[in-house]
Amino acid sequence: MTIKPSELSTFITHSTYFFPEYMKVFILLAILGLASALVHQHKIQWRESRKMELLRSGEYAAYVEYQEKIRPSSPKMLASLPQKVNDFGDYEYLGNITIGTPDQSFIVVLDTGSANLWIPGPTCTTNCNKKSKFDSTKSSTFVKNGQSWVIRYESGDAAGILGEDTVRFGVKGESQLAIPSTTFGIASKISADFKQDATDGILGLAFTSLAVDGVVPPLINAINQGILDQPLFTVFLEHRGALNNVGGGVFTYGAIDNTNCGPVVGYQPLSSATYYQFKAAGFKLGSYSSTKAAEVISDTGTSFLGGPTSVVDGLAKAAGAKYVALEGVYTINCNAQPGTLDITIGSNVYSIQPVNYIVSIGNGKCVFAAFRFDSGGFGPAWILGDPFIRQFCNIYDIGGKRMGFAPSLQK
Repeated sequence: MTIKPSELSTFITHSTYFFPEYMKVFILLAILGLASALVHQHKIQWRESRKMELLRSGEYAAYVEYQEKIRPSSPKMLASLPQKVNDFGDYEYLGNITIGTPDQSFIVVLDTGSANLWIPGPTCTTNCNKKSKFDSTKSSTFVKNGQSWVIRYESGDAAGILGEDTVRFGVKGESQLAIPSTTFGIASKISADFKQDATDGILGLAFTSLAVDGVVPPLINAINQGILDQPLFTVFLEHRGALNNVGGGVFTYGAIDNTNCGPVVGYQPLSSATYYQFKAAGFKLGSYSSTKAAEVISDTGTSFLGGPTSVVDGLAKAAGAKYVALEGVYTINCNAQPGTLDITIGSNVYSIQPVNYIVSIGNGKCVFAAFRFDSGGFGPAWILGDPFIRQFCNIYDIGGKRMGFAPSLQK
């Protein structure tokens, strides 16, 4: 029996049970002989976070006071924020992208804790003076949209109009992941929180369900178009180390990174496909342990681990760290060796070494890389930020709606 390509195409197109949307697109392209799925490695750069700069200069207490003033005070108002976990003074890893034809270059936060892409436009003057701006009149592939948007983060906001163009991950002139027909925000206004940042904008990598106005995130768009070899990406972050000896890392789109990451230890199903949210069964360091199950997220845009006050206090005390209330941080001896910080996920224990959770802020001072994060019952209870991702490569399996974890091969 011979099945014609046209008949198979009709079956696949109308099948809602066997094939998810991203798979339909790829199979149909293959039938037509047009499939050219790929794997792309996106090298990223490290920069010291604004938080660390302020801690070293002694100005962080004033920054914390300012954040408390602008942060929504009522639980109802906090719950209404679409991106509740983000403090963009706290990121450390940046990536290069280009937009349009010919390419216009930008530096963005590659953020798994949000889902929208936006960069400044030519009408953004306040707080945008030192940033690269996208000029739609200089792109032959730009498609006007015109819909207005506003994104309110926990610490800041941005607003503008939407547009559509080709977005490319990577540096202009080098190998890039090109994603045509991508909708993104062109900001006419950004809050003062973003003014001093080295970044031009934010590239959210979470699910469409988290995105403001339901805009399809660039990476989800790439998957829907069948551009990637597999509907997943891997994040490898280089170890923090001394301030003068810090690299960046690699985001691998479309495959598991077998160069920088060891064999996968385990997978954990997502409990919510908004953030990359899943369940953790416990946390332990030295004599302290908490076996209360919690909802956690993997977030490349957060430089520390964040969790409930009582648990973070217990872990910090076991490590020998002391809480400094004015700055909201835990100080610790730079030479301390408290043992591993263990996180139980599923049936596996993931151990973070002190090199990844004791962080130098310069001048012979170090901090325990965790902070108090009380969500008030709205959203995840824990943020597993860069200390966890540096120790274990995180595999964001979008198609399988699960997280995978593999040890970093960096010693």
